[in-house]
Amino acid sequence: MRNVTETVKQLIIINVLFFIGTQIVGDAAYQMLAMYFPENSNFQFWQPITHMFMHGGLMHIFFNMFALYSFGSALEHFWGGKKFLFFYISCGLGAALLHTGINYYFFNEGMNTLIEQGFSKTEVLAVLNGKGSNEIVPILNSPGFQNFISAYMGTVVGASGAIYGIIVAFAYMFPNAELSLMFIPIPIKAKYFVPGLVLIDLYLGVSGQSIFGSGGPGIAHFAHVGGALFGFLIMWYWKKNQFNGNRWN
Repeated sequence: MRNVTETVKQLIIINVLFFIGTQIVGDAAYQMLAMYFPENSNFQFWQPITHMFMHGGLMHIFFNMFALYSFGSALEHFWGGKKFLFFYISCGLGAALLHTGINYYFFNEGMNTLIEQGFSKTEVLAVLNGKGSNEIVPILNSPGFQNFISAYMGTVVGASGAIYGIIVAFAYMFPNAELSLMFIPIPIKAKYFVPGLVLIDLYLGVSGQSIFGSGGPGIAHFAHVGGALFGFLIMWYWKKNQFNGNRWN
């Protein structure tokens, strides 16, 4: 890959190796390395890190690695490898934090409703883990508990949160750089393109809609927003303290 910086290259290699490995191992790898909701029995402490290197399909990893290659090398060129890696991992963790926080809201909302109806948390968790079947099941299958079930049962994979942080940093540093998408042939300056992209994710996350329609794949929109938000906050902090004399390399 021409003009790719060392840390970006290593991250791409690691992501590709994880992807190939999970295709060979199968569901067991996803169960171990994808990130589950913390109250789910499948959750492990390493998943907030490992989920960043997992991807759900070929197009998923292709677009994330293409974005990492396109924007990451420019940032690493100016920051150096250590600072870039810190930023990348921090944005990925920030994405996981916001995604999990939103899931906790939906989980607690649903759990409190069930407790008010006379069920205990232990009973509900037993049913969610497939260890029992009783009058809770029809309630959980109703439309009003979709977010509750999704929060508890869902997993998240992908480098998208870290990638969103990177594109925010790119727009912060190069606001007048012109960017375009395949389905938007007209170049748009980064200072307009990136906020617009994040706002679309925020709208889709709040509304529960998908640009792919009802049959589209699940997308962790709030993870994208979380990565973008943490990326902006880190850039703001670094800008504010840029003359403090500290160096990374």
